[in-house]
Amino acid sequence: MGLLDSVLGSVLKNTQQPGEGAAAAGGLGGLIGMLASNPQLIQIVTGMLANNGGQGGLGGLVSKFEQAGLGDAINSWIGSGANQPVSGDQITNALGAGTVSDIAARLGVDPADAASQLSQMLPGLINHLTPEGQAPAQGLGNGDDLMGMLGGLLQPR
Repeated sequence: MGLLDSVLGSVLKNTQQPGEGAAAAGGLGGLIGMLASNPQLIQIVTGMLANNGGQGGLGGLVSKFEQAGLGDAINSWIGSGANQPVSGDQITNALGAGTVSDIAARLGVDPADAASQLSQMLPGLINHLTPEGQAPAQGLGNGDDLMGMLGGLLQPR
């Protein structure tokens, strides 16, 4: 997990203000604080978003969300406007109960908790991985590409 550790370490160092925890930093810092508390979650989600992942990459997730009536929500995460929230139940409906149960087992939590974590994390992460306000036609790339993108987002500006 060397690359993951270095990405998370960089994020935490660059998002924390003196006297603040990562979650208190808000925005990307809050997102990374959540991921840092459960690094398995970032591996699972990058696997979902990767072109070579089991969900068909970002395009596959968009299709699943559209089929579940959540196209406006996921498109808001990709677009440049405000991110529409989704509930854990909506995540379960879009991904399927079996997929959420598998994720929950990998995280060591119950399916409702896994769905809740995904509902809190996916909007911000997808938003940060699509900074131009649109999904790249070729997708977000493979898992290593996504880790590189996350590392690039974390560089001090």
